Amino acid sequence: MIPDYPEPGVLFRDLAPVLADGQALKAITTDIADRFSDAPGFDVVAGIEARGFILAGAVAVHSGCGAVSVRKAGKLPAPAASASYDLEYGSATVEVQADVQPGARVLIIDDVLATGGTALAAKQVIEAIGGEVVGVAVLCEVPELGGRQALSGLDLHIVFE
Repeated sequence: MIPDYPEPGVLFRDLAPVLADGQALKAITTDIADRFSDAPGFDVVAGIEARGFILAGAVAVHSGCGAVSVRKAGKLPAPAASASYDLEYGSATVEVQADVQPGARVLIIDDVLATGGTALAAKQVIEAIGGEVVGVAVLCEVPELGGRQALSGLDLHIVFE
């Protein structure tokens, strides 16, 4: 854990060492894919910037499906939908391109669940382009920030509970 990053008062959960370990990444990928493999399953994995990209790509390859990126505002050449949300330390906007086919079942993946705002914004942009969110997977959570409660209507999987 890294104190006061990226803002004073925030305790950053550094998951880079876990993602850099091939065996750990394989185990995480298998865990997430297996957890959501039953009906209705998923057609596409949406990774939230930035560490969610790594996880989404790995789960997509493992599952034989596609992957899309949920990016911070201004990073995509032709965003189809955007949503703003509050962070633990401010606010932000996410965007997605129209790479999800209407009716596609989408699994959202991120590294850390804090307030739940990022995942809810990702859900909003995916639904705006016609996707159906079937669940959210994260590696860990910051319980005191209420993200689990914010996502109470979604199928949520926390790898390291």
